[in-house]
Amino acid sequence: MNHDDQTRIRDLIDRIARLSAADEWSDDINPTQWVALSYLARANRFSRAPSQVAEFMAATRGTVSQTLKALSRKGLISEIRSAADKRWISYTITQEGVSVLNRKTIIDEAVSHLDEITAGRLAGGLEALVRQALAARGKRAFGICASCRHYKKRGAGGYCMLLQEHLTQADSAKICHEHEEAA
Repeated sequence: MNHDDQTRIRDLIDRIARLSAADEWSDDINPTQWVALSYLARANRFSRAPSQVAEFMAATRGTVSQTLKALSRKGLISEIRSAADKRWISYTITQEGVSVLNRKTIIDEAVSHLDEITAGRLAGGLEALVRQALAARGKRAFGICASCRHYKKRGAGGYCMLLQEHLTQADSAKICHEHEEAA
């Protein structure tokens, strides 16, 4: 690929990111809060700790801690503490948080007008780009449980061989911080 194409792709991604961020300044949340809320809505029950949110967002734990506190104050997420270890915290999205995320954004609207072939190619290309960027930084890719090498299909759901946990059908479609791409 030549330098002009690389520059064009980077510029287009930056433009889309700016359009998306501008659209996310609504419902009394900022773009960082939007990303955290969106991640928590899509993450499985094993992947909702503050450190995992920070890793997914490529942000500092301090930034994410303040972001999660703000979302909690706004009633968009709730905190869950482990009975066994009070230091362990996890978050779940509230119904109000789901309502905020269900609002259609400018990017949602634009993507809805793409034909299936274009949308599929775009999704595949962007996934490859994200994987490359994360690998270059030595970061985890995160991914959907059902596409993980540790996932085994069982009945309507599945089983995580790594965590030795049963997964519901809904769990199997969620993002996991332990994800490793299946061969």
